[in-house]
Amino acid sequence: MDNTILKKRLSTFRTEKGVLKNVSDELLIDILRAWEGWPGNSKDFYTSIGVSFKQMAKLMGKAKKLHREGRFPESEFKEIRVESSPSAFTGPCSIELSWEQGKVIRFGQVEQLVDFLKKVA
Repeated sequence: MDNTILKKRLSTFRTEKGVLKNVSDELLIDILRAWEGWPGNSKDFYTSIGVSFKQMAKLMGKAKKLHREGRFPESEFKEIRVESSPSAFTGPCSIELSWEQGKVIRFGQVEQLVDFLKKVA
């Protein structure tokens, strides 16, 4: 997200004295994500969104706390299942091991390879 947009969004939470109050959780996570992707130094970032060092520290503290508590569901772990073809892991030779003097040892299952490595160790 562009920093000018973040600056405008932050301005809606400023009081007349310039104090940030009741910043929304969505804005906090957007600031955190923008800060994580910022290529320059931190001073350039917080000045580009129009906050002081102390304000930035407070905002980042709140955003990180919300993130740790799991308030942002889009960042939760999602399991991805890969469907593999049955022929990829079955058959006489699923694993090939290049051994000493150009010998090749083939294993049909991972357990066989693990047992072999335990015996030769």
